Amino acid sequence: MFSRAKAILSIESGNPELVQAQLAAFTKQVPLLYFMLVTNTVAITVTHLGTAPVSLTLYIPSALYAISLFRLVHWWFSRNRRYTHAEAVGRLRSTYRLTALLGAGFCAWSLSLYPYGNAYQQSHVAFYIANTVVGCIFCLMHLRAAALALTAIVLGPFTIFFGTSGNPVFTALALNVALVTVAMVFILFTYYRDFGALIQSQKELEARQAETQRLSDENHRLANLDSLTNLPNRRQFRAELETRIARAEKNRTGLALGLIDLDGFKPVNDTFGHGIGDKLLVEVGERLLAFAGQGLFPARLGGDEFGIIFEGKACAERLHAIGDEICAALQEPYVFNGQTARVSGSLGISILGDAGTTADRLFDRADFALYLAKQNFRGTTVVFSAEHEAEINEQGRIQQALRAADFEKEMHLVFQPMVDVDTNGISAYEALARWRSPTLGNVPPGIFIRAAERAGIIGRLTEILVQKALAAIQSWPDHIRLSVNLSTRDVVSNKTVDALLEIIAQSGVDPARLDIEVTETAVMRNFTLAADNIRRFAERGIGIALDDFGTGHSSLNYVHKLPLTKIKIDRSFIVDIATNERSRSIVKTIVDLSRNVGCVCVVEGMETHEQVAALRGLGCRMMQGYYFARPERLEGTLAYQAPSDTIVNAPVRKTG
Repeated sequence: MFSRAKAILSIESGNPELVQAQLAAFTKQVPLLYFMLVTNTVAITVTHLGTAPVSLTLYIPSALYAISLFRLVHWWFSRNRRYTHAEAVGRLRSTYRLTALLGAGFCAWSLSLYPYGNAYQQSHVAFYIANTVVGCIFCLMHLRAAALALTAIVLGPFTIFFGTSGNPVFTALALNVALVTVAMVFILFTYYRDFGALIQSQKELEARQAETQRLSDENHRLANLDSLTNLPNRRQFRAELETRIARAEKNRTGLALGLIDLDGFKPVNDTFGHGIGDKLLVEVGERLLAFAGQGLFPARLGGDEFGIIFEGKACAERLHAIGDEICAALQEPYVFNGQTARVSGSLGISILGDAGTTADRLFDRADFALYLAKQNFRGTTVVFSAEHEAEINEQGRIQQALRAADFEKEMHLVFQPMVDVDTNGISAYEALARWRSPTLGNVPPGIFIRAAERAGIIGRLTEILVQKALAAIQSWPDHIRLSVNLSTRDVVSNKTVDALLEIIAQSGVDPARLDIEVTETAVMRNFTLAADNIRRFAERGIGIALDDFGTGHSSLNYVHKLPLTKIKIDRSFIVDIATNERSRSIVKTIVDLSRNVGCVCVVEGMETHEQVAALRGLGCRMMQGYYFARPERLEGTLAYQAPSDTIVNAPVRKTG
């Protein structure tokens, strides 16, 4: 009970937000508080002049006026000041003490005026005390302890003094004031409780806002940082590149873009596992950061691809020199838990101005330089040059020929079977595009598909090829499926996907006989959009095949997130499958994974009997490769269709 009363009559210093709110609210009431004190005091001293002693009507009120003036001056100069918690508690406590002191003093002073004067003047004393203290209590509503102290110090003696005066009017007045005091105390507690609840709710709201801001900042950080290496990701890198291009052009300073691709990273994953592969990528990021002092801004763009922005003197000699230092640093051994891994990094660089003036152009030219480095000079730096521009112009000729091409006449399809090795039965055909240009002759698919993507006409080409493929499937038995490939641009083009779904619907072919093949490279460029479009195919009953499985760093991630029905093991795992135990272990793992997730597993690229035998021993059943059949036109596929739907003369073909 005592501790409860003590808590009520004390400043709640343990609640910083409440203390600051109390001080702020009281500060606003200070002028009104002293205005009431001074005006009421002036009124009562005027009515008692000549009746009461000078000490009571002049000297003591003058002291009040001086204190009030001092407090108002102090309030004026400190009204906008920000106080620490300790300072705020100190000010509230001094206010509490001053309230108690002034309340006791002026209660005694005003009651000392009572013996002087007539009944009207005595009534004025009662009115002065009641009116002034009630007004002051309401000004102190935010300071519960001070308001209650003032109530007890002034209204308590007031009630007793006038209640025992023997005058029925004053006795009634004392009783009335006592009842009003009870009501005021109730109001005071209710108001203070609501005030405290308001401050607490504001505190919680600010905490939630702070948490929301923290989460927003964290989301922004995660959205712009690679979670593995903590380097900037592709999004932030692109934004930074565009910002720095604008700054370089404005200030006429040099800038270049570099793209790095690790050579030999896949074997590290295959040999040591993805855990070591992740650690290697982290260390690659750290080695690149070591060059930040030379004006480099590194980022991880995805997989084992990194980007660098070079600022400063952007001449080919300097960039070659820095690039060689970077490549040399990346070639140093990577040691983890006693295991040593080795990779190299190929670097392609494009210079602002020489290679282009936009981010897209610099990316395109740096990517071309990187392609040349990986094809011819692995582990070194290639700076995009005028000669490379000429080579791109040659590709431009191919693009021009594509734009002028009659796809219906010049494009045709060949089909390669997927074989069930238990029966030699054909389960599906993969449709592969071929182009014979009247001006360029036969152009390899890898060249014209890439050129069509660069030219922005890949969607139209894909639509025509799919129409040709759907016409072909109607010549086959109903149990044979058709597999068609989508390019990188197709997968992320809503327009192309809309058109393909419409073509399939109008063809009359059961969508359940179709498979759409996508590569990891196509998916990783814009996973969210690619995944949405892939799901649209799956919702129509079309199968989804992940092609070239195992060539990317995030294969398992795609298996988990995409509605796959088929996984095609990349041919790179098959080359030495008959002699390499590790390759067999990897293939066996993928076969088991496919079975566990409910996907059909297809192995590509077998060319020898030994490869087929090794794969069969690992549980592989569906295969596709030159060992069974090379891609042929539709007429050739029809020749395979014996009554048992098997490859005709398969043993003879196998020995060829």
